[in-house]
Amino acid sequence: MSKATVLESSRNTPVFGEYDVVVLGGGPAGIAAAAAAGRTGRSTILIERYGFLGGAGTAAGLSTFCGLHANIHGEHKQVIHGLADDVLDRLKHMDGLRDPHLSLANRIQAQAYDISAYKIAADELLLASGVKILFHAFGVGMVKCSEREIEALLIESKSGRSAIRGRMFIECSGDGDLAAWAGAPYELGDGAGNMLYPSTMFRISGVDPVKAGNAWDIIPKLMDEAAQKGRKFPRRGAIVRPQKNPIEWRANVTQIKNPDGSAVSGIDVEQLSYGEVEGRRQCWDVFEFIRSVTPGFDSAYIVEIAPQIGIRETRRVVGEYMLSEQEILECANFPDTIGVNGWPVEAHVSGNVLLKFPKIPESRGFNQLPYRMIVPKGMDNLFVAGRCASMTHDGQSSARVSGPCFAMGQAAGTA
Repeated sequence: MSKATVLESSRNTPVFGEYDVVVLGGGPAGIAAAAAAGRTGRSTILIERYGFLGGAGTAAGLSTFCGLHANIHGEHKQVIHGLADDVLDRLKHMDGLRDPHLSLANRIQAQAYDISAYKIAADELLLASGVKILFHAFGVGMVKCSEREIEALLIESKSGRSAIRGRMFIECSGDGDLAAWAGAPYELGDGAGNMLYPSTMFRISGVDPVKAGNAWDIIPKLMDEAAQKGRKFPRRGAIVRPQKNPIEWRANVTQIKNPDGSAVSGIDVEQLSYGEVEGRRQCWDVFEFIRSVTPGFDSAYIVEIAPQIGIRETRRVVGEYMLSEQEILECANFPDTIGVNGWPVEAHVSGNVLLKFPKIPESRGFNQLPYRMIVPKGMDNLFVAGRCASMTHDGQSSARVSGPCFAMGQAAGTA
């Protein structure tokens, strides 16, 4: 079939509405950005492609907050507060939050939650903050009113194409879509075409928690032993953890590659389509191994494979400052700090997960996040928050997780 272009008819696009603040994307950054803006009294709308909020934490089945805590001189403490506390409080009220647990070589804490409870908590937070939520709407383009200013975000939905005018726009899509359409500079990967590898998450139910015990330690060892005997797995560094109900466990064990070995791209529809199929295949393959060798898992079953592949990196918008790996590992300070990040560098490279931590217990275990990293170059009415904010490839391997995303989003919505 020819890939020649098709000429579309010109059109007058109806305006859905006009708002002080327009937020694209409903992950942790978007939730915090919209809630913060709404609480100032500014008219705010959040546009989300799915029928629920949470980003990778719901749509990609993550079910764990990473980056809320830091290892401070050997003591684990929560360091992300603000609107993140509001989310946590709502989850606690719904009995949908597990106590923090050790993760990543038992050197940092993460916190599991119930995905359904998170969806409801996020809904309630935004509605209580006066935010208009528009679900099932895709951002597809934008219109500028000047070289440095966006006039409107163009969206597509079951209602057709429309435009949303705004005074300020906050890019929280994860992929930097709006910023790229507007002409803001961005980077992809490490400069040599390598991006962090994505994963497909799944949840296992029917586990006997007594027999399973500390299976989170046992399963990676069993996989390593089998790999030495020739069993193939997508990657090393498997993460399998119990959820709020201990009969249910989350599995982060896959790594989605193209046939040529490169990371599946989250901004290439053909690669994404291939990756969804390959991800599900890997889920079943690894699950069958886990069930066959792990105590307490003999009657287990997959209760859900995440609705979408979990993308870790695509575009990183170039801002007035780019946060680097060195600054993360050295626990850097900034005069324009908007929050902190205590998550280590977690690089999902081919076949493995490489970890780099600040010096513990010598260091305080967290770096500050500068305001300049959410300010894209060349734009006057656009902020970027979340994993597409201004970070180097290695820096993004750390500060892309939910804790710092909450912080960046709240700062952007408040500014």
